[in-house]
Amino acid sequence: MKGSDLYCQLFLLVSSFVTACPRQTLVLDQEGFILGRVWLTFQTGPIVLLQLFHSFQPHCRITKPLAELHDVLEEYKEGAAKFIGMPDTVLYCSLQDPVAPCPSGYNTNKTVSLWGSSGRMEMTASKFMDIQRAIQPDWFQCIADGDTISGEVTRKRAKKSVDRSLSFLDACLQLLEKAPELQGSVMFGTIEGGDVLEERLRSARETAKRPVGGFLLDGFQGHAMAKETKLNLISSVTAELPEDKPRIIHGVGKPDEVLECIERGVDIFESFFPFQVTERGCALVFGYDYRSDPKAAAALKQNGAQGLEKNGTEEDQEEVVKADPEMTPFEIFLKEKRYYDDFRPLLEGCTCYCCQRHTRAYLHHLLVSNELLAGVLLMMHNFQHYFSFFSAIRDALRDNKLDQLKKLIFSQALQGPENAKIDQ
Repeated sequence: MKGSDLYCQLFLLVSSFVTACPRQTLVLDQEGFILGRVWLTFQTGPIVLLQLFHSFQPHCRITKPLAELHDVLEEYKEGAAKFIGMPDTVLYCSLQDPVAPCPSGYNTNKTVSLWGSSGRMEMTASKFMDIQRAIQPDWFQCIADGDTISGEVTRKRAKKSVDRSLSFLDACLQLLEKAPELQGSVMFGTIEGGDVLEERLRSARETAKRPVGGFLLDGFQGHAMAKETKLNLISSVTAELPEDKPRIIHGVGKPDEVLECIERGVDIFESFFPFQVTERGCALVFGYDYRSDPKAAAALKQNGAQGLEKNGTEEDQEEVVKADPEMTPFEIFLKEKRYYDDFRPLLEGCTCYCCQRHTRAYLHHLLVSNELLAGVLLMMHNFQHYFSFFSAIRDALRDNKLDQLKKLIFSQALQGPENAKIDQ
């Protein structure tokens, strides 16, 4: 299924981050989480804060449609966490599906349009807060006008986005005070403004004046904004935000982009990237062990040939390009013909269920045969590998070795990982 089929626009992200805690005071090594639609037990997540503020909490991560199902939760009256049998998790509710782009031009001064399986839903601040009362999340993104991602946003439209978002924020804060069901919930203010620096700064400063529990950096999804512009805006915005509240960013998931954002003060990321990798029939194989010794490096090289230019025939390389223009150097495309007799695991040394029991050749067979099991196995591997990457990030921060990790990741961004190579 494609992203638009999987999610509605109010989705549930379950995380172990404790609300309203100082930055750099949290620990995210937890255990047992639901990843997308696959059960997996592991100890990490896409969060980079270092120490736990209060108590140990289960770490779960699911993405589910809730906007069109709030009537059921409203009658249930005890919130989504208890409804799904996970009352001790921390639930985060945001507006839009990070995978599926939303149609542009439908927001107004009083409403924001969400898109679900039944089509367009116009959401006022009052209706939005009614849904939050039914869901009773621990965190939720305040409704905002984030229709500034197209790359053709004018200064006037960026200003309107900020004005509307601040107006929605003020309305939601007033409604939050009057909602007893949400007294334990924390609202995240949304930073808008497109690619206009002045409006981004105004949005950050004005939002920081409000009693919000954290900040969401919105509008950085996709490729419409130049990378340099995006990074400069993130640096400028985070400099205006208080240090004692967490910062989430939507739409950033590639390993190199994640590290760039971490250096600029972002704390929490979505986990849509491994889902996208799975959807295009790929497996994550990039390395993140910045402490590997020469013997380990030699073993890694032994897993495949040297040089990306040797990575298959020219026909195979064309096949990669045709596979998906969004494909990154951090993954391998398992539908390629050269994997039909590759009996290695997806990644040597990986402890996931897929790598311990199956081979690249088997995954190739499942994919070319359009078997549903292919997506299940790939999702298990990709999520475990991605969250292990975040565990490595936290270790690098503790060891003051983030530069080494960044060098390793960026070298693969340019050349591709050694595990993507195949013996010639």
